[in-house]
Amino acid sequence: MKLKPAPVSTQVIQRDRHAEFLTTLAIIGATLEKIAIEVRHLQRTEVLEAEEYFSKGQKGSSAMPHKRNPIVSERIAGLARILRSNSIAALENVALWHERDISHSSVERVIVPDSCIALDYMLDLAVKLVSNLIIYPDNMFRNLNITRGLIFSQTILLKLVTKGLSREDSYRIVQDSAMKVWADDKLNLKDELLKSEEATKYISKDEVNEIFENKNMLSNVDFIFNRTINKD
Repeated sequence: MKLKPAPVSTQVIQRDRHAEFLTTLAIIGATLEKIAIEVRHLQRTEVLEAEEYFSKGQKGSSAMPHKRNPIVSERIAGLARILRSNSIAALENVALWHERDISHSSVERVIVPDSCIALDYMLDLAVKLVSNLIIYPDNMFRNLNITRGLIFSQTILLKLVTKGLSREDSYRIVQDSAMKVWADDKLNLKDELLKSEEATKYISKDEVNEIFENKNMLSNVDFIFNRTINKD
């Protein structure tokens, strides 16, 4: 593990390195929790864009047989709290009387092994969670379309800017149509923009139609994915 002895120490070595280790574990745990919370949200009945694998005969709820609770994600989220709590205890251990009292010792006997074991378990859970995740693309498109075109408001705004308008004027024009759509669930942004005399002075019907094509919802997915995995 390439561990080295401290060059200078008293009877008790400085606890800052222990705190750094445990806060690092807590940060890793927080990242796993972030993934787990996203899965929990995506699995909600009204969203259902993704969900944990659910085996035949598995119980989701002891009282309600229909439920498919995201128990793995919930477990990861819960254990992340323990890692954060333990990191706070590690920080409390840094300041010692005359840099040599042993009040840290009883704490570390609990937090160091517990944090290591918990994170190892969480990593194993996270790998299984992601590897077996069930995805629902149709529901993703359904949810994207729930806003009736409002997700394209920024694209329209930027298009107006390229036509020579200021960002403030472009924002005002798009917001005017967007607020009408929010207020009436029978309206959609594309139609409202095409009815807007200000908007149509700068963008044509063909340009608006092209922006609102479904393929544009996913036009940058490959770019983002490749940018993420190819950091160099």
